[in-house]
Amino acid sequence: MKSKVAVIKTKPKTVLDDIEKILHIADVKEFLKPNIPTILKINISWQFYYPACSTTPWQLDGVASTLFKYGYKKLIPAQNRTVVVDPKQGAENNHLNSVLKKHKLKFIYLYEPEVEWITYKPKVKLLVLDKVYKKQGIQIPKMFIGKNAFHLPTLKTHVFTTITGAMKNAFGGLLNDNRHWTHAVIHETLVDLLQIQKEIHPGIFCLTDGTIAGNGAGPRIMEPQITNYLLASGDSVAIDAIAAKMMGFDPMHIKFLRLAHDMKLGKAHPQEIDIVGEDISTVNFHFESKDTFASRGQKAIYWGKLKPFEHFLLRTALVPWSYVASRAYHDFYWYNIFGKTIVKKFIASSWGKLFESYK
Repeated sequence: MKSKVAVIKTKPKTVLDDIEKILHIADVKEFLKPNIPTILKINISWQFYYPACSTTPWQLDGVASTLFKYGYKKLIPAQNRTVVVDPKQGAENNHLNSVLKKHKLKFIYLYEPEVEWITYKPKVKLLVLDKVYKKQGIQIPKMFIGKNAFHLPTLKTHVFTTITGAMKNAFGGLLNDNRHWTHAVIHETLVDLLQIQKEIHPGIFCLTDGTIAGNGAGPRIMEPQITNYLLASGDSVAIDAIAAKMMGFDPMHIKFLRLAHDMKLGKAHPQEIDIVGEDISTVNFHFESKDTFASRGQKAIYWGKLKPFEHFLLRTALVPWSYVASRAYHDFYWYNIFGKTIVKKFIASSWGKLFESYK
């Protein structure tokens, strides 16, 4: 049986109506039962506003408006921190707090002591996570169990996984601060997390915002392009596969998608996916996944000449050096020298004006 991915074109004036339309044609109510609380898994990849980087305010607004209209009573916007990103500052700078105020919702930040994390023992055989966290056990937020998961990623490339989307979005919610331990086996990790999601969530759904897409060294320092697309599906593998195809990549050549497909966790082969709504047979953004100074160093640790020192560099008292280096490069150098100019240009666009309206 084929999976279904809905794809439609949109524009700032109609985007909220278009989100309702795409959730309808993607059969959101078949995947998420309205009587079950639904986690809205926000993606904040940077505490600054940068186009295509993080969940957009209209994305969150359209989803919340539609789900409330469809009878969903309990929506829980959730986001956890990383060692290099401040999610509370990110929620404010990306104008997500104003959306929550509009819908009378409150962010849940998934770190202790606000949220209880428990050791979870999956029922299925995992690829790597049980080995990575052999001593500590796999820690997940207790509140996730028994709730629907609605993912809100953007259409963009990634330095480690080529593209990032629905499957990668779980990485920022189901694993705690030490999730960087999994970077050496990141593709297998994403597949393991999808297996865990299928155990703990009654339903999973995704709306990927491709209004502005990110090309290059994602998830942060990318070249944003206005592409005017929305994608929705109840199959996390299929929506990421179609997103990859639109960006110009062969989904079956992206390891985490191929693994998930082979393990029958979803469909990654385009011929096994029904695309409804828009004809995208000729769409190809010709994106490339590129490296930064920081990612080249990380790859040397995970897969290159520095691999023998991985434990010493990333699991001892020396680990803060990597956080400092990342923030120095991304936040203080790149954003100030290049990022602000790009943001200023996009604020002048029609999407930028919509973004500013959410202040």
